[in-house]
Amino acid sequence: MSTPFYVSPQQAMADRAEYARKGIARGRSVVVLTYADGIAFVAENTSRALHKVSEIYDKIAFAAVGRYNEFENLRIGGVRYADLRGYSYDRADVTARGLANVYAQTLGTIFSSVGEKPYEVELIVAEVGRTTDDDQIYRLTPDGSVVDEQNSVVVGGNADSIGNYLGQRHRPGMGLAEALSLAVESLARDPNGGTPRALTPEQLEVAVLDRARPQQRKFKRVLGSQLARLLAGDEAAADAESDEELPDAPAGAQAPAVPEESEESAEQE
Repeated sequence: MSTPFYVSPQQAMADRAEYARKGIARGRSVVVLTYADGIAFVAENTSRALHKVSEIYDKIAFAAVGRYNEFENLRIGGVRYADLRGYSYDRADVTARGLANVYAQTLGTIFSSVGEKPYEVELIVAEVGRTTDDDQIYRLTPDGSVVDEQNSVVVGGNADSIGNYLGQRHRPGMGLAEALSLAVESLARDPNGGTPRALTPEQLEVAVLDRARPQQRKFKRVLGSQLARLLAGDEAAADAESDEELPDAPAGAQAPAVPEESEESAEQE
């Protein structure tokens, strides 16, 4: 009788974590950073249909890298959780911390399950507060770990290199144009010290949680001429509504049928 193949639990978990990490590293990076009036999200993404950054609830937004079909299912689950909790209790009871806990439980259960592969995703859940000190940014890894980030965070691609560069240059109270320029500069740099790439507005997906917005919903996308003006250093453009605002999918919408492929393939790099 042959001896069953044995892998220690520690080695099995390490192998699953490495598998997920390699999948996430193939994706293009997403940068999230605070500025004077809120939280900005900047992703390298040429697609106008497959979003990496989306609204979850009034003051809460979601960003992700990895397999699109996996993080899109998580996004929709988060929207449904937020809508149900806000309807059953109170809108103020829907918080980024509560949503991060739900995602952590889901990712942790999948990661530890022997019958299925771990999700190749890394998530950011952010909530804008009344002041900069009240802003919340949480990063979730494939094993369900939650990290409470301060001021800025990067996931996907060369996250360590971009994060170090961003952390040294980010400062509290930056204007939106300055914050976006720093984020794009961080995404465009070569980790090997070569010539930085030139990223155009058409190659970027940008959104903000704007605490100064009079509407209850603080999320808005920054597109077209408004984005171009902000990247050119025009702070006045921050007060304008995007001239190409695109609505997000309503709560409870079904996820689009997307084949099992990484975001790199979906975006046709």
